[in-house]
Amino acid sequence: MAQRHISIGTAYAVWTGIGAVGTFIVGVFLFKDPMMVSRLLGISLIIAGVMILKFTAV
Repeated sequence: MAQRHISIGTAYAVWTGIGAVGTFIVGVFLFKDPMMVSRLLGISLIIAGVMILKFTAV
């Protein structure tokens, strides 16, 4: 259903980003991975990139 509204490249990037951020959150809260500023910056950039792709997709 989602493929009717956005391109396959954008859809792939969005789902990959969701998976990356979700894995990061699980790692921090369940496995006590360290939450460093550099890691938070990286996750923030992934979220920003996914948002830009999603909201500018034609």
